[in-house]
Amino acid sequence: MSKVQAIILAGGRGSRLRPYTTVLPKPLMPLGEMPIAEIIIRQLKRAGIANIAISTGHLAELIEAFFGNGKRWGVKISYVREDMPLGTAGAVRLVNNLVDDFIVVNGDVLTDVNFGTLWKFHKGKKNIATITIKERKVITDFGVIETNSRGELVEYHEKPQHSSFVSMGIYLLNKRCRNYIGKDESLGMPELMLRMKAAGEIVNCFKTSALWLDLGRLDDFEAAQETFTKYRRKFLLD
Repeated sequence: MSKVQAIILAGGRGSRLRPYTTVLPKPLMPLGEMPIAEIIIRQLKRAGIANIAISTGHLAELIEAFFGNGKRWGVKISYVREDMPLGTAGAVRLVNNLVDDFIVVNGDVLTDVNFGTLWKFHKGKKNIATITIKERKVITDFGVIETNSRGELVEYHEKPQHSSFVSMGIYLLNKRCRNYIGKDESLGMPELMLRMKAAGEIVNCFKTSALWLDLGRLDDFEAAQETFTKYRRKFLLD
């Protein structure tokens, strides 16, 4: 996988993690003694992926100053900067010299997913995109009531649990995806995937039971601290 490219999306403002992200970009939020984006870079390197582009925006200079050219981690890091927010898909169009297939990772995910296994799955399918997904169970904190048209009780569910598959913020894409992204267009990955599907492209989904946390909210960030401390070796193999 030495020629595989990866893009880390690190341009978001992290508004749900304020006030921390007013002075620190979300990818530099620390888990243990290192930023979340460093954990991702170490994992990519371990999988043999050493060609990494980081898409920056909010507090870009701090990210660029911390990671530099990537030599410290044995990788080559380049940067593209969003002059205006372009979303999780729009930023991909800024990266030049893409190989046929590449990996895109949100810069705020904590996971022990195997990038090598993901890559083999995507290449085997030979389609334009693969979304990495995981089953997530959500418990409603209240009793849920069902009534009929007369306002009479039909069913009473005490704190029901719902299961659904969610995107982990890790995508494998063919460079043809750029044909579906307008120049300087602000576009999210969900919109891109649906746009490609509507055009007749096949978008695969890779189901995994890997550990995964999105650091988007304060309670998620706190949970990630505990998870990283408990399962550090799973994430870093050090």
